[in-house]
Amino acid sequence: LMPVFALPGKYGIGTFGKESYDFIDFLAQSGQRVWQMLPLSQTVYGDSPYQTTADCSFNPYFCDLDELFSLGLLTKKELKNASSKVSKIDYGKLYLERTALLKKAFSRFDYSDEFLTFVNSKKYRDYAIFMTAKDRFGSLSDFPAWLKTLNKRLIDKFIDENSQDFLFYNFTQFILERQFFRLKKYANDKGIKLFGDLPLYVALDSADVWKNKSQFLLDDDYKPSLVAGVPPDYFSQDGQLWGNPIYDYDQMKKDGFKWWKNRLKRSLERYDILRIDHFRGLDRFWAIPFGESAKSGEWTKAYGEEILLSVNKKRLVAEDLGVIDDGVINLLKNTGLPGMKVLLFAFDGNPDNPYLPKNIPSQSVAYVGTHDNDTARGFVNGLNDEQFASFKNSVNSVLPVGVKKVRGRKCVAPALIETALSTS
Repeated sequence: LMPVFALPGKYGIGTFGKESYDFIDFLAQSGQRVWQMLPLSQTVYGDSPYQTTADCSFNPYFCDLDELFSLGLLTKKELKNASSKVSKIDYGKLYLERTALLKKAFSRFDYSDEFLTFVNSKKYRDYAIFMTAKDRFGSLSDFPAWLKTLNKRLIDKFIDENSQDFLFYNFTQFILERQFFRLKKYANDKGIKLFGDLPLYVALDSADVWKNKSQFLLDDDYKPSLVAGVPPDYFSQDGQLWGNPIYDYDQMKKDGFKWWKNRLKRSLERYDILRIDHFRGLDRFWAIPFGESAKSGEWTKAYGEEILLSVNKKRLVAEDLGVIDDGVINLLKNTGLPGMKVLLFAFDGNPDNPYLPKNIPSQSVAYVGTHDNDTARGFVNGLNDEQFASFKNSVNSVLPVGVKKVRGRKCVAPALIETALSTS
């Protein structure tokens, strides 16, 4: 599990460039066969990969700037100015500087037949219109009425009047899509599968909501009545208020869940395997009245089984962590999707703990931890001596044959990795 943004790149954030190819080489040399990523779409304010501007998009921050230089679209001086080796990503700096740099590259770009065919395919048309509109008007809630009501004549006029910006946003996706699929081919040729991550929800301020308002519980001005989140759980005593708009499943059912089917199809064209984040939300979801805290929500029935039984499920994995009840268990069983088991959750002294290696069923994907956990090393470093002694004893009781017993904190991560691998 390695987010692209976390790779050590030269330009302040990981990209689809050399660092990604180096990581694939490392995986191949290590005998690994899967690279799991976090979502790759362009993010909204806050820069969470689970809050995206357009589900179909690639994040422009992931653009390989060295390739733009090789194409004659950036200069050595511009690359040097963009260079920034950091231990933490400065998203504020990227927001101010990276788009401006990509616009310089676009200003030197000669429209090829390939690019014009790409634009005319309208694959990223809604994204490009939405981003151009955000540049002019701000967030979706501030869009003019003609744009909110999808007035075709006025939208076409808007594109004509803002053609350079519209083409720029097509250009970013043209370059990024080409870079990503070149990277994917390299990985596949090395025997590495790319494992993607699909957020259950889309952001309120997104092209998906703008173009598909009827699929969400929104008023005519795009204001939600209910928003998404989760109740208090292991990760948060107060629950989590995500703020994403809630799906109108009754409306979606009328056309056979076409929006969901198209979304899954597009994602499976991008990845070899796909994780559905917050899978429990496809059984029941935590619906929070707009403007209130996460604790004010209530569980509401979703239509996940009807959606999943109507699509090809062979390459899907369910993120079934958090509050799991009989509904989620039955949804997994009825759809046949493998769930996730996290070893860092296993050692609480309960012999029936579902995350203990002996209790992990074959239809599962086993992890030491996920992106929501601390690292194994970080986790044990946060334990006091008494807690670590108890944890160590629990781990040692389940170690596979041939794996050295854990004695100190530095031994935990290798031991858990061996344990996870032994569950296959």
